[in-house]
Amino acid sequence: MYKNRAIFQSVPEKQKFTVLVAPLDWGLGHATRCIPLIKHLLQLGCKIIIATEGKQEKLLKTEFPSLLFVKLPGYGITYTTNKRFFSIKIIAQLPKILKAVKNERKWLNDFLDNNKVEAIISDNRYGLYRSDLPSVFITHQLLIKGPFAFAERIMQKINYSMIRKFSECWVPDEKGNINLAGALSHPRLLPKLPVHFIGGISRLELQEDVQKKYDVLIVISGPEPQRTLLEHKVLKEIEKFTGKILLVRGLPGDLEELASTNQVTIINHLPAKKLEDAFNASEFIISRSGYTTVMDICKLQKKSVLIPTPGQTEQEYLAKHLQEQGWCLSVRQENFSLHEMLERARSFQYKIPKLNMEEYKAVLTGFVNNRISSKR
Repeated sequence: MYKNRAIFQSVPEKQKFTVLVAPLDWGLGHATRCIPLIKHLLQLGCKIIIATEGKQEKLLKTEFPSLLFVKLPGYGITYTTNKRFFSIKIIAQLPKILKAVKNERKWLNDFLDNNKVEAIISDNRYGLYRSDLPSVFITHQLLIKGPFAFAERIMQKINYSMIRKFSECWVPDEKGNINLAGALSHPRLLPKLPVHFIGGISRLELQEDVQKKYDVLIVISGPEPQRTLLEHKVLKEIEKFTGKILLVRGLPGDLEELASTNQVTIINHLPAKKLEDAFNASEFIISRSGYTTVMDICKLQKKSVLIPTPGQTEQEYLAKHLQEQGWCLSVRQENFSLHEMLERARSFQYKIPKLNMEEYKAVLTGFVNNRISSKR
């Protein structure tokens, strides 16, 4: 781990340190968890360039409208409505993913020919590394869950072979036995490069003594078509619900809005501060078991019901792992019933741990200061 533990030591203006930050385009979670990292880098005095497009760009522009954005095409992975074929379809698109990684490499080389960058932070984008630059790969999935053990072993070998091309790997989870991602972030063997467990990351802050405003906050997210399929189920169920609900559709930049009522407020997207307020003012959270949402729920100590994206092995594993520890209640999408879910949640024995979710600040500070020192 980095020796320099000062968290808010700024970079002198004459030594402005430029960092390229690039999140993966699979859902909004990768972009969302980059927000605290970008904020801290800005506090350190760094210059930030964000490489992304689409919904991820829209999300990050709402948080950082004054930063420089550059267009970097995503992987463009498509998903199936049938959960039985989810993993198969992803595996079938491996050639497409590898081509996207190759295109990333070319994009990066072209970009660096015309732009000064002193470090790269890539959230799960495998092609954004350079041997002559500090290149960080962020992932909580050192082990990629597959439909069967043989596929898992193959995917882990491919995963490690690409991660090893970076300078170091940052894992947003606790290092010890009490952790968020279980076997995903704590496989039997780590990849052969410096691996740093940087603790959980959340852009949200716990607010004390907040008056309850909503019985339920429902946050819909994730890849299509499953996002829309879940939304249809939710809209049908909330018609029968008598409590106060806030539904966040997970559609930043979308102009089409659904009508709200006295009991149900429907919003396409909430920026970080308003989402933080909504989390704190809600009794229960219903959402996907995406890792970024899991980190938010843990930090804010909220009682939650998690609905894995059908067929997405990572989310299915996370929901099961967290329920076994008493951190959340897990429900399958096909069994979605708002009334039944809340009945179970009210009787569920939640045991949510209080984790240190500020460690990433020390890691970022040490990373920047060490690189500046090496330039002197």
